[in-house]
Amino acid sequence: MFQAVNEQVQTAMTNTLLKPSELNQQFQRTPTLSSRQMGWHGILVEQHHYTSIPDKTEEKELPALSDHWLILPMGSPTYVNQKSDDRWREPIFQKGDSLLVPAEQLSYWCCPGGQAVQELNIYLQPKLVEQVAEVSETNTAQVNLVNHFGQQDLNLQQIAMLLLAEAKSGGMMGRLYVESLSQALIIHLLRHYSEGAPITARENRSLTHIQLQPALDYIHTHLDQDLSLVQIAQNSNISPTYFARLFKQAAGTSLHQYVIKQRVKRAKLLLTTTEFTIEHIAAQVGFSSQSHLTHHCKRLTGMTPKQLFNSVRI
Repeated sequence: MFQAVNEQVQTAMTNTLLKPSELNQQFQRTPTLSSRQMGWHGILVEQHHYTSIPDKTEEKELPALSDHWLILPMGSPTYVNQKSDDRWREPIFQKGDSLLVPAEQLSYWCCPGGQAVQELNIYLQPKLVEQVAEVSETNTAQVNLVNHFGQQDLNLQQIAMLLLAEAKSGGMMGRLYVESLSQALIIHLLRHYSEGAPITARENRSLTHIQLQPALDYIHTHLDQDLSLVQIAQNSNISPTYFARLFKQAAGTSLHQYVIKQRVKRAKLLLTTTEFTIEHIAAQVGFSSQSHLTHHCKRLTGMTPKQLFNSVRI
């Protein structure tokens, strides 16, 4: 009975949290770029370009958010006053800085008018953060991401820019690539912007052959598809984030890089044994474009697809 009541209360609280799309409505803005339609798991990347109303200071009290909200300025320095967890922060917000508003936390904003704003917003679902924390054996009941404002962080900036580039490309590198970047971002936030139990390494475990082989079979059978970590890990009955770590230990390379190598290997076979066009082969092995295949083929074999195609026809 008590459990049912608690679940109802938790559901009601979740329903009152502000979603990223509703946040845009609050600020009366539309993203110039969004990953919303790309099917990324647990993460949303949006870019904004707008100018605040001249000669009008904008004040906004926001309800608690459903997602962790990371903001990175992309343009000229701007002035922002932000209050969260009962503290005011009033620095100049400039490139290289970042601002993190944890999920389920109220915030108050005060911004001078007439500012040209360019910023990158990254939203992380708490469920995904919890999954990554569990992989590192962090007690999620004792660890919370905390609000931070204006701190220069080169590593955070680099991961964010890679996510932005992938969104701009329309998801060219695929979901596995985005999932690996998401994990790297979350681990960085947990290490540097959280309070509670420290992140510790799991005990040394490895994938057994019985666990690994079904995942490998699934990869090879579905190379032509936009593979995701969740789909692959399901075949081994292991949580996605933990599977990614164990796979790297077993294979000596990340899951994303392993899949790319298998795609290039199959492309090489098709290029040298069939008459299919390079564009057709790129699609058959799961690359988003012919140029994507060319890039990785040249990197891994030292030859372009065209050179491989012609090498057996001279």
